Amino acid sequence: MNTPFDEEPQRGKRPGLFHSLRSSFLTGVVVILPVGLTIWLLWTLIGWVDSVVLPLIPNRFRPEQYIGINLHGLGVIIFLIFTITVGWVAKGLIGASLIRIAESLVDRMPVVRSIYSGVKQIAETVFAQSERSFEKACLIQYPRKGIWAIGFISTEARGEVLKKAETGGDLLSIFLPTTPNPTSGFLLFLPREDVIELDMTIEEAAKLVISAGLVYPGQGEASGKRKPTGSPDRDV
Repeated sequence: MNTPFDEEPQRGKRPGLFHSLRSSFLTGVVVILPVGLTIWLLWTLIGWVDSVVLPLIPNRFRPEQYIGINLHGLGVIIFLIFTITVGWVAKGLIGASLIRIAESLVDRMPVVRSIYSGVKQIAETVFAQSERSFEKACLIQYPRKGIWAIGFISTEARGEVLKKAETGGDLLSIFLPTTPNPTSGFLLFLPREDVIELDMTIEEAAKLVISAGLVYPGQGEASGKRKPTGSPDRDV
């Protein structure tokens, strides 16, 4: 594995002991930090779920009352079982009817209605599948011609946007992410001919955006050497 602190061989020069120890220490930090932070975040998240779920469970049903050990993660298991059960019930006719009745009651509450509607839209956007996922990564000229940016093709524009846009062809909905936080950005509507599809996957394009251009697909291979499939030859 290559790291930013690998020593480059120099002719006729040998790195000193301090330089070698410093390089090894920084390399160790690069290796340990992502693993340690990931484990810490997961452990903290599991503990938070346990602290919310377990107080709702009567003491006589908790395993630690019988085995004398507090099982870390028990709340997560109970939460998963409960969520799967609710989802299974909601898919049925009775569950769907109950949800419609509950939502009709919520719609009559001014403040609660706004909170519920916003949370529901966020949840559907984050966890929805298939038709709501990005299709491909692309290159567009933004904010002016000659400056290129990476975007994500969402869908073809429809309805009033397509009808009232002054263009004779198809429009694509493009999400233009910001760096280093790709969850924020801009929604653009561009003619299909102005959008160049890329071969890289959505995950590879997201890494490129998050890293501010430091992490290219193919372990540092410059994307300028790869031409998008089906796009006209042009200098990018």
